[in-house]
Amino acid sequence: MSKLISIKNVSVSFRDHIALHNISIDIRKGAFVSVIGPNGAGKTTLLTVINGLGRILSGTVEVFGRKARPLNINKIRKRIGYVPQQMAVDPRSPVSVKEAVSIGRFGIIGLLGKWTDSDEQKVENALDKVGISRLSEKPVGHLSGGEHQKVSIARALAQEPEIILFDEPTSNLDPKAQNDIIKLIERIYSEKKYTIIFVTHILSHIPHSCTDVVLMKKGRIVKSGNADDMLEQKILSELYDFPMQVSIVHGKKHFHAGHFHTGHSGRGDGNV
Repeated sequence: MSKLISIKNVSVSFRDHIALHNISIDIRKGAFVSVIGPNGAGKTTLLTVINGLGRILSGTVEVFGRKARPLNINKIRKRIGYVPQQMAVDPRSPVSVKEAVSIGRFGIIGLLGKWTDSDEQKVENALDKVGISRLSEKPVGHLSGGEHQKVSIARALAQEPEIILFDEPTSNLDPKAQNDIIKLIERIYSEKKYTIIFVTHILSHIPHSCTDVVLMKKGRIVKSGNADDMLEQKILSELYDFPMQVSIVHGKKHFHAGHFHTGHSGRGDGNV
């Protein structure tokens, strides 16, 4: 399958800190890639590189077959949806759910662009797709954490992107909300319209639909490949500098680290 993203020998710095060290990775169209690794591994910085942000010291980034340059980065970014970690929202915020989701369309047509019936329909479709149409007039400050994260996903979908970047989308959510968000992301991927890159440091949050895994540590890509091959005991133990045990129960992989117990059903046969 064709390469949608190609990163070659890229290093990135934030002030005096080198966040990425000479990384290279190709991501094919239609892949569901989970990027895992300890905190501070450079996972979020990898997303910023794909999204045209971050100070690149060296190397090249190509997205949609085009080199990411200042002159064309806005065009590239319009085709990429981004869902950040769930963050606290001021309960006094008067912005409605529908207004928040509409921001995804304004990112395409511009703040001064003409709003059309087509834009309205795309917002309605996004609300429906994530199951929050009933909340469209509710202030975002009155939502639960899980509901607010669904607004972020709907906003990204309203862009009609080809790539969606998820940066720790289940962080700071309760277990039920975490499960709901993961199932929603899997359902979105099942439509086969999107290439998804999903960052997490929690193994149990890796969606079952994940086809490929990128392992990161200290600003470097340690390994990448098929999800089943990467989610193995020796590889994970080296990644986290901690003994990991992997067992399979009813076809589902379970990961044990000390007193922690997590699970993931590995499947998919694509290459990163």
